[in-house]
Amino acid sequence: MTEALSLEKMDIVTVLKRFSPISLDDMNGVSLMNRIDTKFIAPAGLLPVILEQMSTHYKILEIESDRLFEYKTEYYDTKEFGMYEAHQNGKLNRFKVRKREYVASGQHFLEVKFKNNKRRTIKKRIEKEEANSINEMEMSFIEENSPYKTDELELKLSNQFNRVTLVGETERLTIDFKLSFFDNTGNKVNYPEAVIIELKQEHFSASSFGMQILRKHKIQPESCSKYCLGAASLNSHIKSNRLKKKFGMIQKFKQLNK
Repeated sequence: MTEALSLEKMDIVTVLKRFSPISLDDMNGVSLMNRIDTKFIAPAGLLPVILEQMSTHYKILEIESDRLFEYKTEYYDTKEFGMYEAHQNGKLNRFKVRKREYVASGQHFLEVKFKNNKRRTIKKRIEKEEANSINEMEMSFIEENSPYKTDELELKLSNQFNRVTLVGETERLTIDFKLSFFDNTGNKVNYPEAVIIELKQEHFSASSFGMQILRKHKIQPESCSKYCLGAASLNSHIKSNRLKKKFGMIQKFKQLNK
């Protein structure tokens, strides 16, 4: 059996032990709140192989001996899915409003993400004491950092996933898997066969080691918003033509896992 096939059967936690650790404080030097994002969709079966090949060039975020973290997110949008539609229509200068919970630490953040017409992602956030409703200060934060009034926003969906964060000298890679999406009515969809990888750089560079590894496995850049993927999965009435390729890829990954 080849090393690659052996790695495919290896537990993710075992592979993560091969990385050198980096603390949250040390990672702040590459926080990249203003950055260029490049996303990829990969089959979950390849994840151990990809991680192994990246282990010599990146450090891994470690908090209290943990290297694999659970995230939960709530996404807000207008009644008619205005932010989703902006992404679906390829509009530049678009926004996302979300609350994120870092399950291990118990921290909660309210975040506004802005993608401008130069492909830069600018993220602003404030910490919340708990996962409660949005208070007046948080309303002001949203309205100061987006074109939306809080009274026109509503909770559209939630998700949860596992994340590994890899840190290089000038870039970060977040690797999200075991994706689940659910709404307020009890509808739920899971995508265990898919991994969403995001390369975050201050300035785009195709020479990134992580990008080279992904290309080696024929994994090419592919725009993919977890919010849009979840929204289209849970709401059959909204337009989703730009997501057909993504859903087709996930279906192929599902066949690979059989």
